[in-house]
Amino acid sequence: MTVSDEIETDESNEPSLGRSALSGLIKLVLFLVIQGLAVVMVGIVALFFSFEPAWSAEGPFPAPVKPGNARSGSLLLKNDDGYTEAMRLGIDVDLTVSGPTIRARVTQIFKNPTQDWVEATYVYPLPSGGAVDTLKMVVGDRVVVGDIRERQQARQVYEQARRNGQKAALTEQERPNIFTNSVANIGPGETILVQIEYQEPVQQSGNEFSLRVPMVVGPRYNPQPLVQSVDLRPGSNGWGTTSADPVPDRDRISPPVLDPAKNAPVNPTAITVHLQAGFPLGEVKSHHHQVKIESPDKATRTITLADGVVPADRDFELSWKAVAETVPSVGLFREHVGDADYLLAFVTPPSIEPAEQKPLPREVVFVIDNSGSMGGTSIIQAKASLIYALGRLQPNDRFNVIRFDDTMDVLFPDSVPADQEHLGRAVSFVGALQARGGTEMVPAMRAALTDRSADDADHIRQVVFLTDGAIGNEQRLFETLTAMRGRSRVFMVGIGSAPNTYLMTRAAELGRGTFTHIGSVEQVEERMRGLFAKLENPAVTALSAKFSDAKADLTPAVLPDLYRGEPLVLAARLDRLAGSVEIKGRIGERPWVVKLPVANAAEGKGLSKLWARRKIADAEVARTTRQTAPEDADKAILALALEHQLVTRLTSLVAVDKTPSRPDGETLKLAELPINLPAGWDFEKVFGERQRLLSPPAERRSDPNDPHLLPIAAKRSLIPSPAAPNTIALPKTATDAELKMIAGLILLMLGLLLIVFDRRQVVMR
Repeated sequence: MTVSDEIETDESNEPSLGRSALSGLIKLVLFLVIQGLAVVMVGIVALFFSFEPAWSAEGPFPAPVKPGNARSGSLLLKNDDGYTEAMRLGIDVDLTVSGPTIRARVTQIFKNPTQDWVEATYVYPLPSGGAVDTLKMVVGDRVVVGDIRERQQARQVYEQARRNGQKAALTEQERPNIFTNSVANIGPGETILVQIEYQEPVQQSGNEFSLRVPMVVGPRYNPQPLVQSVDLRPGSNGWGTTSADPVPDRDRISPPVLDPAKNAPVNPTAITVHLQAGFPLGEVKSHHHQVKIESPDKATRTITLADGVVPADRDFELSWKAVAETVPSVGLFREHVGDADYLLAFVTPPSIEPAEQKPLPREVVFVIDNSGSMGGTSIIQAKASLIYALGRLQPNDRFNVIRFDDTMDVLFPDSVPADQEHLGRAVSFVGALQARGGTEMVPAMRAALTDRSADDADHIRQVVFLTDGAIGNEQRLFETLTAMRGRSRVFMVGIGSAPNTYLMTRAAELGRGTFTHIGSVEQVEERMRGLFAKLENPAVTALSAKFSDAKADLTPAVLPDLYRGEPLVLAARLDRLAGSVEIKGRIGERPWVVKLPVANAAEGKGLSKLWARRKIADAEVARTTRQTAPEDADKAILALALEHQLVTRLTSLVAVDKTPSRPDGETLKLAELPINLPAGWDFEKVFGERQRLLSPPAERRSDPNDPHLLPIAAKRSLIPSPAAPNTIALPKTATDAELKMIAGLILLMLGLLLIVFDRRQVVMR
């Protein structure tokens, strides 16, 4: 029987005093409960509505905010009043593929939501083979074009403008794949656009063409210099010793890194690729990002990110193939600049079928990096790759395994036969590895190149080196390779979402091998199968190129050996476009020759820049290998960079707005913009407990459609417009949420107290 049934029964009979009291008591209790619940609901509603929209535009400057108010891409700094937003950055990458070359335009949008005048610096990666030749800065409706200067001179021009209160931008190279943009005198609430452009060649492997856009600089392990004590007491004759820092520019390649567990992603990036392959296209694939692909015609595609923007935390990789019957094996392109003609040639040697070749047994030394930067998914990819590689060894092969972090272990005293027992021990050894510690790569490379059977002509000696390359002392590794490579060939396998491709490609070049990248576990079998196709097939050796009727300055100066599916890529500066170029070599034991008529070359774009960039790389290699004196190499690099307007180790681009903007007496604050941890990395493995948090934790919210975070695509062309600075309005998160939350909590507590009080009243009655 329900309460309502009881009430109806009582009303139908003669009421008694007890039943009347009970009915009144029940009604009173229901009334008080409903009253208390109403007060509680008022408190909850007040608490809920205390979260106002974060895009309030009231006031010219952001008021102090709380971490919970921060949205994706924001960074908060602690001050006396709470938290305030720091400098923000949006990135837009626009690439145009024209046959064999890529023209890239990278726009960085610096937004200052603070009340301070700020100088912002941002460390970012670019392809190691890219030729950076353009800098533009947008200030209001003005576009300021940068000039190429010697590095020290460019820095002086920038510093003078900075002191004068003028807006200025400076682009400097820290490594061939690491650059820094500095922007001075960004006013309160201002947005400055800085755009760089670069030229690079398309990559080719077999029938697959590709491009890669690095998006984050992985944290580098930078060995500390040895601290040496010097005895200068009487009798020491004044002699002492000094030690060079292996990474003297460690501060310039080590931007602050945010812990992804405590901070929202920053640096939202948009990417668009205009693909004009020059031949009918087959499969077009993005390997690490979801994309949308439009197909205007058979040879053209437009590729954009499916989500509009993504955090800059992993490389963007795009590949494309020709339809089966149109796969090109030769490409020849020309460009006339000034009084010279420039030529770019792609030639893929034919592959010898296995039945036609006599395989030679191999000695393979595998080296695996298990340092802290390999934590997370990288060590999984590396272990899977190495175990796959062990399974590809043949019974007549010999092998060994070396693992390293800041220590090193060599599995066997010397290379052993690839039999079941030794392979089983190796698989167990690799399976037990865990990521930890620093990245002392040089001792591991030295151990791998130590050849105890240098006179063994019956085995081909190969080193397969699996790492993310996250070190700052690359030069030491190159010097070790040059001094110890002997008969070994070094094959670099880049692991993870943001490998150091400069180290990988240069080490492979010096080691007469090749570079393979594995960015996900799904790529392990495909990429390792391709690597072993190169390891197991004869290289194209003894390559040479000769022009019949033209005087040519050719690069690379020494033609490299090629492996299965790899093209020979030549760039040349000619005094005239005439005759032909003949390329010769040997595939295994068989001679190979091809002749290309120079006059039949198609028109290309940016070939002079690519030639100059590769000549600069030649000079750097000659400097490393001691084939050229450092001063002579630097002289050649500087001359090429100034002639072709390129950013190098010795030259920079600087742009200065002539109108001072920062008032006298206003302090200029430095903002070193942070970067994301590369996707798949483990923050604690890299930095450990010693890492100081770079900012208070921000609530992890993500809205890919947030227009305030988008690097506006319409700004790519940098066409001056009066509305330009106002089109990128980043969110202001100032609200009075804190007061409303307190009010809501007070009402909530009053409601609970009222319920308790009413219950006591009922008991007393």
